Amino acid sequence: MTARGRESIEGLLSEIGACQVCAAHLPLGPRPVIHISGTARLLIASQAPGTKVHHAGISFWDASGDRLRGWLGLDKPAFYDARRVAIVPTGFCYPGRLPQGGDAPPRPECAPLWRGRVLAAMPEIQLTLLVGRYAQVDAARANGWAASSMTERVRDFRAYLPRYFPLPHPSWRTGVWERRNPWFGEVVLPALRAEVARALAPGGEWRIASDDPTYQAWTDEVIGRQDLFRVALRTQSRPEGWPATRYEAKAIKAGRKPVYWSLIKR
Repeated sequence: MTARGRESIEGLLSEIGACQVCAAHLPLGPRPVIHISGTARLLIASQAPGTKVHHAGISFWDASGDRLRGWLGLDKPAFYDARRVAIVPTGFCYPGRLPQGGDAPPRPECAPLWRGRVLAAMPEIQLTLLVGRYAQVDAARANGWAASSMTERVRDFRAYLPRYFPLPHPSWRTGVWERRNPWFGEVVLPALRAEVARALAPGGEWRIASDDPTYQAWTDEVIGRQDLFRVALRTQSRPEGWPATRYEAKAIKAGRKPVYWSLIKR
């Protein structure tokens, strides 16, 4: 990631860290907990921090995190590697408790204020895990999906691929839900681990070179219309490690300037 990209992420995190928009409604005060980078390929869209996460300042730093990591097949070092895995809750701060017990829902001010900017700062995301009902409702609203229950969305996970994968929230209550829905462990978890592995896999490189101005212009046009590959390099000097060819030598001798592209599969 470029220095400019790092500054963008750092500046955004600084703004989020200073946010006081809903401070009056937060019983423990503002402490946004979010993990992002410009190179992350997997996004875990969750609900809101609990008290343990609030005090630790680390997402899923509790028993629910252990359960989620087990579902994903990721250990703690891989899970908390923000260069590859981003964790963005619907509400960044601990929202407090409901009168009848249980954590309150994420504050409604948070997602409209920050989510668009956060997602725009992470252009390499390949898969978003929608963990819990609030994350799924937020995505449904953004994508115009029909109303559905959490269980129905998880059962129909294939309908949301390759961009999204809905999951239940990994709280202690979910153990009961899993026993009632054995298809989750039998069908969903193997598919989930395969999709996570796909998203985290490094992209393959596609190299293109041409000395024909018409073809160069056409290549630029086609590349600009697609989103399967990102342009890692476009230069008129042969990159280090690229083999020289006799066609290249002939073109340069004739006064034509080759263009070289390096494209990385998203």
